Amino acid sequence: MLRVLTIAGGLAGAAGLSQYPEFSQQYTQRLAGQVDALSEVVADFEASALRSGLTRTQAFEQMVGTQFLEDRQADMRRTFTRHAALSNNLEQLRAASAMQRLTMPQRLMDSETLQKTWTDFTPAVPLSASGAVAAGAGFVGGWAVLAALLALLAWPFRRKRVAQRR
Repeated sequence: MLRVLTIAGGLAGAAGLSQYPEFSQQYTQRLAGQVDALSEVVADFEASALRSGLTRTQAFEQMVGTQFLEDRQADMRRTFTRHAALSNNLEQLRAASAMQRLTMPQRLMDSETLQKTWTDFTPAVPLSASGAVAAGAGFVGGWAVLAALLALLAWPFRRKRVAQRR
């Protein structure tokens, strides 16, 4: 019975993790759209500053005096920070192969992009090498987690049987 359960855990892990390569590809595509949109905002802000003879920093320094300007300054600073972070993640994901992306889940952590990708994602049968590797890793991981959990749950009962035999 335990063997059947651990194999089921392995199959569940394989099915789940085999979807990661395609999900990461779709996330990367959506991330590229986010970076493109933010790049337009950044370029527009910098062009406005340049027309006024200001650097980005100088433009930020002039965005004071009213609550609206200070809120807008904070919004723009967040936009610049997000643009830099997403651009870095996109660069790393584009440079990586599908196999390398298996080791980069931290690059898929933008909550907005992740949620929208997950909403549109439809699982499919992986027919690529990276899908097969992910499925294999998922099988081993699922099997190991379930086997360890079942062994932990059975441990108190095994101690009683050993004590009864003595």
